[in-house]
Amino acid sequence: MLDDLKYIHEKDAQDSLGIAAAQPQQLLHDFSIPSQDFKGISNVVYAAMGGSALAATILGSAPGFRVPFEITRQYNIPQYVSDKTLFIAASYSGNTEETIAALSEAAQKKARIVVVSGGGKLQEIAEKNNYLHILLPKAQQPRYAVFYNLKALLQLLGNTGLLHEEVSAVDLQKTANFLETESAKLIPTVPIAQNPAKQLARECMGKSIVVYSGPFMAPAAYKWKISFNENAKNVAWYGTLPEFSHNEFIGWSSHPTVKPYTIIDLETSYDHPQVTKRFDISARLLSGKMPQPHVVHASGESPLQHMLWTILMGDFVSIYLGLLNGQNPTPVALVEKMKKELV
Repeated sequence: MLDDLKYIHEKDAQDSLGIAAAQPQQLLHDFSIPSQDFKGISNVVYAAMGGSALAATILGSAPGFRVPFEITRQYNIPQYVSDKTLFIAASYSGNTEETIAALSEAAQKKARIVVVSGGGKLQEIAEKNNYLHILLPKAQQPRYAVFYNLKALLQLLGNTGLLHEEVSAVDLQKTANFLETESAKLIPTVPIAQNPAKQLARECMGKSIVVYSGPFMAPAAYKWKISFNENAKNVAWYGTLPEFSHNEFIGWSSHPTVKPYTIIDLETSYDHPQVTKRFDISARLLSGKMPQPHVVHASGESPLQHMLWTILMGDFVSIYLGLLNGQNPTPVALVEKMKKELV
């Protein structure tokens, strides 16, 4: 089925596979953001939901922040938000009610505000209040604009001293080139025998999915979870080590020994050595109790390349699983219905 290009084109009506393959070019988009002076900023709070929060989770790991950083995925904001807080409100649609409510609270606390959106009410609020607004290019769904969002944040925060290290234009060009080369190995014309994304999708078919990672790769695990939910319309969860070893580990140890799950471990050389050991020990001690994990080893020459390569792989795997599930990967009709009923 996954080598049947006619079937793929019929089911993937919005060409989600083509969008996934083109994502590396998003890293080269120029947002023309004016230079910002964030002196005196003591913490960063990022308000967003779903796919719009993904770029911030990535940035928190690679390259990471020098100041305290928190993502809020709700209507309210942390009590410590003040005029020394850089508050970034992000929503691809620009109409996410939780983010708009959080922005209102941040304004009351005199936070330094930046808005990232594809338009909508957030753009209107930004223009009315003279907040810096970063306009995201059009995409089929928020989860398909994550690399755009990441590039916007990297441009916004470059040379401000808030990031652990600067990601230069040269770094991004190298990363985009690397990801384009790698995505060419995963596209539909590459047959199952040579296509690791198609192979893993077949292993996931008919199962609930659990994705595990260490703390560094947690944003990628979260993205895989979202992609399985939205692209494949498939139940999925994610968790992290070492926390797994202190509780969830035991949950896998009881009967029945045959469980309807696919386990995926996302591993990277940037994991703490003890996390790497925990992956190996867990697989050994749970042999026969937990399904044997499918290990995805991150590829690349930098932390950011490892992160984005892993995310890209997850996008392809989840889209192929959606096709195996007989689904059009792009629409999320129930999410849209939920939004309408909340009004």
